[in-house]
Amino acid sequence: MDFTLNEELLAMKEAARDFAQKEIVPNADKWDEEHYFPIEVVRKMGELGYYGCPIPEEYGGIDIGHLAQSIITEEIARGSSSLRVSFNTQCLGTAFSILRHGTEEQKKEWIPDLITAKKLGCFAITEPDSGSDVMSMKSTAKPDGDGFILNGCKTWISGVPNADVAIVYAYHDREQGSKGLSAFVVDLHLEGVSMAGLDKLGTRSMPTGEISFDNVRLPGTALLGKLGSGVKICFSSLNQTRLSCAAGGVGLAQACLDTAVRYCNEREQFGELVGKFQMNQELVANMAAEIEAARLLTYRAAWQKDQGDLGNVLETCYAKFFTGETVTRCAHSTMKILGAYGYSTEYPAARFYRDAVVYQIVEGTVNVQKMIIAQDQLGYRKANR
Repeated sequence: MDFTLNEELLAMKEAARDFAQKEIVPNADKWDEEHYFPIEVVRKMGELGYYGCPIPEEYGGIDIGHLAQSIITEEIARGSSSLRVSFNTQCLGTAFSILRHGTEEQKKEWIPDLITAKKLGCFAITEPDSGSDVMSMKSTAKPDGDGFILNGCKTWISGVPNADVAIVYAYHDREQGSKGLSAFVVDLHLEGVSMAGLDKLGTRSMPTGEISFDNVRLPGTALLGKLGSGVKICFSSLNQTRLSCAAGGVGLAQACLDTAVRYCNEREQFGELVGKFQMNQELVANMAAEIEAARLLTYRAAWQKDQGDLGNVLETCYAKFFTGETVTRCAHSTMKILGAYGYSTEYPAARFYRDAVVYQIVEGTVNVQKMIIAQDQLGYRKANR
């Protein structure tokens, strides 16, 4: 077992950290306060190849794998958890799904523009009455001539209303159950598509919204994969986007620890640094150990994917679940250490606190991750099949 990163990965980690410190950190709080989506920074990351790590060079990627993608995601999230989401909207939930399941024409048409952020992407699963229960979605894409007619509403979709293209999941034939669900690559500028933004507690520099489809005519070439392969594509995609969540959670947790350590070594009370107080030391020690564990779980899942095991659902769930719990505890611990300064919106700790909880919700809630893990351990349903 080798736990060291090679020179290429270490260089990428350093470069991403430097990029985040220069391009993101100085503006992150202002962007968050103004609910500003820094598209110019997203496009810079696209130009640097940050969204193309698992994508072959023939489609504009840099083809160095999921571990590299996780490392870069971690460093960007350390600067702004909001911008972490772009790794899913531009690559893992969109371009990478097209790479795995699309036709050659779809790959050439969409992947280069997504990973360079010339076009902004999203993937649309959640509906007003369909969250964790994916199969209860009501959207339909009924066959019509040589195409499909898409109707329905998707909500809490990251990247909306700024997105140009979406991977949309809808039933082509509800009576067939799971075999009646399909996936489509949808141009969001088509007639009948409307989008609106939604406000939220945190992650405010990444837009989130809803998409309505009113008799949207899709060409037959919009179908991703085979008719009826929507379930396969959806859940295989989630197994990749969950890894990005884990990596982003590690980055945000590290930002929390960085802030707490800096404060402990600057703030004095009762004539000494607050870092000398044992109760604060306990919080710092717990944070540091849990972050290291979360990072190792995340890197292992990423390494497995680089070995060709893209179906490592169990290990990805371990990383996603543990990191979601870790980052929320770290944000709370940082708030405890900073006290009123943490609660003040003048300092980033308040942003960290608001952003942390999303890691327990998106890409499968904490309870969904625990359900997958428990059912695997109990032998009811194996996660890796």
